[in-house]
Amino acid sequence: MEGKINKQLKKVLKKIVKEAHEPLAVADAKLGGVIKEKLNLSCIHSPVVNELMRGIRSQMDGLIPGVEPREMAAMCLGLAHSLSRYRLKFSADKVDTMIVQAISLLDDLDKELNNYIMRCREWYGWHFPELGKIISDNLTYCKCLQKVGDRKNYASASLSEFLSEEVEAEVKAAAEISMGTEVSEEDICNILHLCTQVIEISEYRTQLYEYLQNRMMAIAPNVTVMVGELVGARLIAHAGSLLNLAKHAASTVQILGAEKALFRALKSRRDTPKYGLIYHASLVGQSSPKHKGKISRMLAAKTVLAIRYDAFGEDSSSAMGIENRAKLEARLRILEDRGIRKISGTGKALAKAEKYEHKSEVKTYDPSGDSTLPTCSKKRKIEEVDKEDEITEKKAKKAKIKIKAEVEEEMEEEEAEEEQVVEEEPTVKKKKKKDKKKHIKEEPLSEEEPCTSTAVPSPEKKKKKKKKKDAED
Repeated sequence: MEGKINKQLKKVLKKIVKEAHEPLAVADAKLGGVIKEKLNLSCIHSPVVNELMRGIRSQMDGLIPGVEPREMAAMCLGLAHSLSRYRLKFSADKVDTMIVQAISLLDDLDKELNNYIMRCREWYGWHFPELGKIISDNLTYCKCLQKVGDRKNYASASLSEFLSEEVEAEVKAAAEISMGTEVSEEDICNILHLCTQVIEISEYRTQLYEYLQNRMMAIAPNVTVMVGELVGARLIAHAGSLLNLAKHAASTVQILGAEKALFRALKSRRDTPKYGLIYHASLVGQSSPKHKGKISRMLAAKTVLAIRYDAFGEDSSSAMGIENRAKLEARLRILEDRGIRKISGTGKALAKAEKYEHKSEVKTYDPSGDSTLPTCSKKRKIEEVDKEDEITEKKAKKAKIKIKAEVEEEMEEEEAEEEQVVEEEPTVKKKKKKDKKKHIKEEPLSEEEPCTSTAVPSPEKKKKKKKKKDAED
């Protein structure tokens, strides 16, 4: 298979060399070249030789006597399997399908555990609600519940295996004054059965995690060193196999697991995501938010090298992964320190913080905040009072003038009415004037429409105006 001459083949060929007078038919051209070099035996390789080999394989039962057809079929099948495994360099320790199944089962177990624990806490919370607040750890909660059961048994039970003395005393004190309802023994039995299920599943989960760690170190040791067991296993499961993952580029591995966000960003023409499943790696978690994208890109590039080394390399050591991880950690340290150097201003030395010195300041009392009244000088007060007096005097004068004018107008109106009563036969001219006056009174001109008529003012209006002027003077 590798184009090398085996010891048994060499013995057979040495016997043939002495007697052979024709070229040797060879199925593999590479092997024929090696035989010609080492044994000086002419070899031939052509389609005719391939057809001859196929005929020999089909008539193997007749050419080799003493072998049953069933045994021959089993031997052929075994040989085919061993040859295919050898060509693929198959190893039972390097089966990545086990990793895919294990990580999928681990995720399912986590979901089921969360559901079971939530149901257990809610169910037992009707009987003893205070216990859930005191004990936060889910496994410890289930173990305590499994050991004690009913709330009344907490006073006599010892929980020192799971809890500290202070927490145990707090639980016992809460059990005595609990506000939970009473439940039957059948209910307690069902709750305890659920607790045992939770404990068993959690124990199996720890066992499965250990199994996954061992499988990852056997199949992909360099990937495990770079990103960890869980992230490496999720990357392999997402790609389908280690070989499929090795075919991906570094940019694809970087955003593997964030396909929805990527296509959403491309559709809406926004920024594409910087990381996918690789975000949960410890190196990305250690970095500051502004360096996460840069570190995830560098980590993806080194991880792809590790994946290809694990998939196609013959060596199963993790030396390459350890070396690359050390480089990435050094690079991360440089990036984190660069921000401190920039603040210093020199660009070379680290920023030096000034020594703290306590400066005590003596503060004096400010009495200005005591009174809510506005503070002003006496001169200013006197001036304000004088101004107010002047304003009030002016207002009083204006009011008196208005009152006098109103009284005079009323007097004039009364006199005019008396004159109209005395005059029995008014002239035509007087009627016209009165009609005009009535028309003016009924329809007064607005301020917006200016008066266009050139009416002569009556003597009564002239008198009124003169009186107003005299009053104002």
